[in-house]
Amino acid sequence: MGRRPFVAGNWKMHNTLAGARELMRGLRDGFDTSWPVDVAVCPPNPLLYPMGKEVDGTAIKVGAQNVHFEAQGAFTGEISPEMLKHAGCTYVIVGHSERRQIFGETGQFLRKKVSAALKEGLEVIYCVGETLNERENNATIRVIERQLGEGLEASIDLSRVTIAYEPVWAIGTGRQATPDQAQEVHAFIREKIGGVFGPREAGEIRILYGGSVKPSNAEGLLSCPDVDGALVGGACLVADDFLSIISTAARTKTS
Repeated sequence: MGRRPFVAGNWKMHNTLAGARELMRGLRDGFDTSWPVDVAVCPPNPLLYPMGKEVDGTAIKVGAQNVHFEAQGAFTGEISPEMLKHAGCTYVIVGHSERRQIFGETGQFLRKKVSAALKEGLEVIYCVGETLNERENNATIRVIERQLGEGLEASIDLSRVTIAYEPVWAIGTGRQATPDQAQEVHAFIREKIGGVFGPREAGEIRILYGGSVKPSNAEGLLSCPDVDGALVGGACLVADDFLSIISTAARTKTS
């Protein structure tokens, strides 16, 4: 099947310019170019351009944490797909649970974002995941199915989409899904993609796990056959921890 592992770091609302430069230099200096893994970092918007300069000429790519679906207009505080491209972005995260829950982004809103980002040539990391209440009420599969259908139209270019499964109850809590729990949902996502887009697309799409991923649990999660990498939160803010997860992905998924 040959899916190349992918590890992305979501900085969220962390780091000033000085701290960001120090972190990126640590990643750049410690990154082994022989690792067969794609890597991206997703800083806050003000840091996108300078961080792109920090990794210019390296294998590390830059992504954004959010995007608006309009090309321009009176949308104070927002940023367009074209702006992200000119800032040096390759990727953009869409549908993170914090955007859904804190900022009220609906499925219809997210579908427009996915379409606009792909149209501009960005690659999308589309997030799905259930709350603790939904899991405890055995609604995980139903929620994931709904979120996939909301954000991913059958007409989109799926080759430029990565899905990230992030159980909300595991984000920033120190808890994480067990490898068996992660594999169950990832396998369902792949099956669902196959039903909508076809078996080839299902076999090729990369599905990341996110939610308290750290060096101590990365190998167990990344050993799952349908887990193709990780969307990392807090651990990506420490260069050695993020590098450890990247190297684990390179070793685990290619051995």
